[in-house]
Amino acid sequence: MRLCWLNNALCLALLALLGWAVLELPETPRGLTEPALARLPDSGVSNPVTAALLNYRAHDTLLEIAVFLVAIVGVWSLREDRVARVDLRERPLVLSLLRLVLPVLVVAGGYLLWIGSFAPGGAFQGGALLGGALVLLLLTGLDGRALKRERWLRVGLTLGLVVFVGVGGGVMLLTGRLLEYPRASAGNWILIIEAAALVSIGLTLGGLFLGGRPAVEDDAPPTSEKPAHD
Repeated sequence: MRLCWLNNALCLALLALLGWAVLELPETPRGLTEPALARLPDSGVSNPVTAALLNYRAHDTLLEIAVFLVAIVGVWSLREDRVARVDLRERPLVLSLLRLVLPVLVVAGGYLLWIGSFAPGGAFQGGALLGGALVLLLLTGLDGRALKRERWLRVGLTLGLVVFVGVGGGVMLLTGRLLEYPRASAGNWILIIEAAALVSIGLTLGGLFLGGRPAVEDDAPPTSEKPAHD
């Protein structure tokens, strides 16, 4: 009973604190739009969204990439994949369509990555298209041996976070601050981070759709056993 009263008191205190915070908000919010746009030429990109995600609050985006990796690790730890495979040998029309659609998705993903510095786009949008392409491969059984090479799959899944942390450490040696890029090369650093994140995001989304750890394929060639002679 006492625990119930204590819980109610804490909830009321939190409600009062939130109410006080709302009442203390200024009538005309100042915001950070003007300062952010004023420093846009120093960010390395001309798209304010990309500047916010990869420069002004790059620490936030670094944690988001880490969350992607944690999510796929959690899914892998639950079970093996259960996506049904389809034999396309009797569906030549679907197979022909996929041969046209999949390259378009990959090229469009790369295009979104490239234009992200000056227009809406970036690693998350391009990674979503790559993830969609991977989902199509999984649904139609065309993934083949790609997802069974766990060593390379792990490299792709961790690439975004590893490169992000590596760039953060590298620019820290140059500027003395974590993820504060040199003004002259800020755009190049951001592009490197987004290119690596694009791969990891696409593989993560496809892996989450797979719903489990892919069946591992042994890379070693099968050994032939000689029959024993009497």
